[in-house]
Amino acid sequence: MGFLLVGLFLVLMLIGVPIAFVIGIVALIGILTIPYTPEATVAMSMVNGLDSFVLLAVPLFILAANLMNSGKISEKLIDFALAIVGPIRGGLAHANVLVSMMFAGVSGAAQADTAGVGKILIPSMLRKGYDKETSVGVTAASSTVGVVIPPSIPMIIFAGLTNASVGALFLGGIIPGILIGLAMMILIYVIAVKKDYPRDKRVEMKKLFKLFLDAFPALLTPVIIIGGIITGFFTATEAAAVASIYTAIVCMFYYKTLKIKDFPKILFDTLALSSLSLFALAAASALGELMSYYQLGTIAQEFFDNNIGSRWLFIIIIIAFFLFVGTFMDAIPAMILFVPIILPTALEFGIDPVHLGLIVVITLAIGLITPPYGLCLLLAAKIGNMSIERSFVAVIPYIAIILIVLLFVAFFPNIAFYIPKLINPALF
Repeated sequence: MGFLLVGLFLVLMLIGVPIAFVIGIVALIGILTIPYTPEATVAMSMVNGLDSFVLLAVPLFILAANLMNSGKISEKLIDFALAIVGPIRGGLAHANVLVSMMFAGVSGAAQADTAGVGKILIPSMLRKGYDKETSVGVTAASSTVGVVIPPSIPMIIFAGLTNASVGALFLGGIIPGILIGLAMMILIYVIAVKKDYPRDKRVEMKKLFKLFLDAFPALLTPVIIIGGIITGFFTATEAAAVASIYTAIVCMFYYKTLKIKDFPKILFDTLALSSLSLFALAAASALGELMSYYQLGTIAQEFFDNNIGSRWLFIIIIIAFFLFVGTFMDAIPAMILFVPIILPTALEFGIDPVHLGLIVVITLAIGLITPPYGLCLLLAAKIGNMSIERSFVAVIPYIAIILIVLLFVAFFPNIAFYIPKLINPALF
């Protein structure tokens, strides 16, 4: 029966059924074939999969991102980023990466970054003489930093699955996220020199300071979020609520770019986007119940015990596996399905759950810019009016950069753990 379910899973995916429905259908059919199992098991599993205080952070961080985009905070961050890196050759492309790193500190949703920043910067880059490949490639690739630099929705989900410290995961994502961003900017500089992309005039210190003051309330958001979580002042979910409230207040009363009449649309967009992720998560919980019945976790652990004797080989297999899974599945259902299976073996090899979480999250971030599922790639390609094939070719160099940083994090974990150990050694 297991092989039939796998075949059904592949067939449904090949004919274009959305992944959340594929997971749900396979879970429903599989559970109905188990003797003496009531049909209500599927619904109960889906409800139980969402019955978590931590998961409330998902729609709340998406709400913060939508408030940020609607309140035009993205524009403030873009202006400030451009003032800093504009004088460098290819300054607008550098600003694209830098603003994504700043945006990542407010919202853990990479798609919101692609949509908000891409709508502004892709047309601007095209007008200034950048080719479509660079404009779309930089925008799509840099948005993946949104799930690495804290706060990060996938990190919150991983913490809920493994009881790993959210604070440690957030702190551990800072250095890898910065390394990815800086490495992308180095690549952009090389491309910019080769293609003779323009640079902006140097901004006077007085104007730079003014732009900093304009962006400061937005830049303060990650300090509030991460600081509150690390100090224990509030949980990750409460931090998401604080981020939403703070962003709304800043947009309404400081920037005055948001009005009460804007909230219905913002809330509708938030619910629409959140429902996709949460339904996929609920369906994945039901499929996880089916996988438990077939004892896939035990089978996987026995396989690794009998065939994989090296911790490093295990890590390479995990990276390769999640690279494959990420091409056709969102990070949240992928983690719900497979992290519980690999976690016992990872612990046996002495891999810290926080280390495993960073590996899994960074690997799945690559899936955001790989077809056929890569949402960030699809969004950027649509904004830039470019085919998916050309867009994917454009992001390949940036994928290589993320992979290099990923391997550093995987094999030299102290790189990522430096800040967590420095700030709070008790986390380890």
